[in-house]
Amino acid sequence: MARDAGLEELLREELGRRPGLREKGMFGGWAFLLNGHLMCGARDDGMLIRLGKGNDAWALEQRDVKPMQLGGRKMLGWVRAGPDAYGNDMLRKRLLLAALDFVEGLPPK
Repeated sequence: MARDAGLEELLREELGRRPGLREKGMFGGWAFLLNGHLMCGARDDGMLIRLGKGNDAWALEQRDVKPMQLGGRKMLGWVRAGPDAYGNDMLRKRLLLAALDFVEGLPPK
């Protein structure tokens, strides 16, 4: 996997500067963590979003959003948004707000 610098910049702009937000290379892409919890990421195959188990049904109904798979295994509560999804400003914001909402509810690491 290769990184997607354009998608990384979109995520940086959307997430802004917030306490507890960190970035680091993970899974062949670039990850964004909040209070030590992995929240979202950018790779050349799309935007990864953590919505939490049972919170992803609405997202999976959207165009170009699929269940996240890692090593052939479905990652429950995670979705992968392709270019048609993350290129849609409204949908990208909705996905990121849902990820923020979920991760902010987790205890800090």
